[in-house]
Amino acid sequence: MKRDITAQLKIRHMSLIVALADHGTTHRAADAMNMTQSTASKMLRDVEDIFESSLFERKPRGLIPTPLGEFVIANVRAQLSRLRRFSDEFHARRSGGYGTLSIGAITGAAPDLVARAVAEIKRKRPQLMVELHGETSDGILDQLEGGLIDLAVGRFSDERQRSKFTFEPLAEERLVVVARSGHPLESAGVTRLADLANCAWALQPGTNPSRHVLDAAFDHERVRRPTNTIECSSILLILNLVQVSDALALLPEAVIEAYEKAGLFIRLPIRPEIRLAGFGLVTRRKEPLGEAAIEFCAILRARARRQIRS
Repeated sequence: MKRDITAQLKIRHMSLIVALADHGTTHRAADAMNMTQSTASKMLRDVEDIFESSLFERKPRGLIPTPLGEFVIANVRAQLSRLRRFSDEFHARRSGGYGTLSIGAITGAAPDLVARAVAEIKRKRPQLMVELHGETSDGILDQLEGGLIDLAVGRFSDERQRSKFTFEPLAEERLVVVARSGHPLESAGVTRLADLANCAWALQPGTNPSRHVLDAAFDHERVRRPTNTIECSSILLILNLVQVSDALALLPEAVIEAYEKAGLFIRLPIRPEIRLAGFGLVTRRKEPLGEAAIEFCAILRARARRQIRS
């Protein structure tokens, strides 16, 4: 007969599992939890009795999670994160505040759609604490899966995410090839990717959707992909690299518009345009959103509809 683990597992047990994973030994985990090593060792035995499985291998240099232990650790982290956020919001509401809304957003959506939606909800709920996280879809969906944020504005980067999250399309993300103002290509009349294969590029990692479409565009044109590259996961660093070097970059139009207006960047009119699948609202399946999150989603949808009409 299958045992109900949740009937026996306590928050203290869950905290110990995470502390052991983070610190690697019962001694350091016990210190972190302000208990004796013998108490931590006994509690670990109790936890493994509850699961009827070993969660950690005992090695000379410390504890190594078993494959089942890795699964337990990931889920326990997520549960503790949700409980902490519940506690914070409860105390905020009890003291007359309006809680916390934690949002993850890809860089292409953040400067315009998300920023304007955040400004609108803050006008309606001045005491709402809004936390913004992000740059890439990979990162923010990992945070969403771990319970660290309430919702995300991004796109799926791998198929397994479709079973974990719901996706509601919001808007398209236009990509443009950019260079610094004064770049040797500024007056060259370049319009083809083939003319850019030998240039220096500042690129996002190969797992990033915008990198996928750039590589696919070179392949479609039957042009060798660039080899003079710098890979960088930070959009901010890519923007800086473009400003201080001859590197080109493929970036969301919403991100570079301010740099273009300031005379720092030029865009190269590459044809055909390099297109990226639209981004959308991503939420955890079968998990209801809080009141503030529901209102924020409604604001996002309304702004996305107005953006499409304009």
